[in-house]
Amino acid sequence: MAQTQSFKNHGRYRPMFHFVIVPLLIVNLGFAVSLAVRHHTEHPHIVIWWVVLSAVLILMAGDHRASALGAQDRVIRLEERLRLTALSVPHATIEALTPRQMIGLRFASDSELPALAERAVREHLTEKQIKASIESWRPDYFRV
Repeated sequence: MAQTQSFKNHGRYRPMFHFVIVPLLIVNLGFAVSLAVRHHTEHPHIVIWWVVLSAVLILMAGDHRASALGAQDRVIRLEERLRLTALSVPHATIEALTPRQMIGLRFASDSELPALAERAVREHLTEKQIKASIESWRPDYFRV
């Protein structure tokens, strides 16, 4: 990794998805709409169908990305439950954490995790607030 991960730079782009697939799908939709506007009288069914399929492809790409992120979030929650249990965080605290809070806690070092988990429950911290509170960042380079 070229740069140490931190709160300011932990977001991640998937180059193939964000910079190739999505832009091409958007261009395809624009082209389909343009063609539909110009040629709807000559080929009404074909151009409308192309617009519909172009929109469906964008929806499929978004759904695919959301599914990958959802599966990742489930694994993160499981990992964090195990880590919190191993660090002797009270069961009531673990159960009180929301899924988004657990996902935010994944970047906290083992030394600060128990106190931060207690604070997250007590103060109803958001995922972003939890990440901003972390002093010793534990990087995650394997995110989807």
